[in-house]
Amino acid sequence: MAKSQQTFNKLEKEKKRKKKREDKAKKKVERLANSKKGEGFDSMIAYVDEYGQLTDTPPDPSKKLKVDASTIEIGIPKKEEVEEESPFKEGKVSFFDSSKGFGFILENDTQEKYFVHVSGVLEEIQENDKVAFELERGLKGMNAVRVKKI
Repeated sequence: MAKSQQTFNKLEKEKKRKKKREDKAKKKVERLANSKKGEGFDSMIAYVDEYGQLTDTPPDPSKKLKVDASTIEIGIPKKEEVEEESPFKEGKVSFFDSSKGFGFILENDTQEKYFVHVSGVLEEIQENDKVAFELERGLKGMNAVRVKKI
């Protein structure tokens, strides 16, 4: 006699598929029984209380704030007149090597050091000269440019 073509593994897979179908059918029946379809619009409404939390009860009208519409500003407020700051800053040359073509300037107000290259110098400068300069962003920070003696 020939052996049956259906193996144990096939039987197990078929049982799992059947159980999965039954579970799916049970869940469908359960969803239909618990469905809130047709309960009405009131069951779907959610309210926000004064603290920003969602609730199912309407807010208390006595806690409502009145806002005067004329106090609401629409658009961007005008900028206040600010005095234009001079782009030139003043400082003192703390170090300058004319043979290498660079140096450093110490600003008077903030006491910060700025790198200066000979290409950004309008007049010849030496150490301890008082100078006026503008700042420009360089690769490694702010550089002094358009440097001239005061």
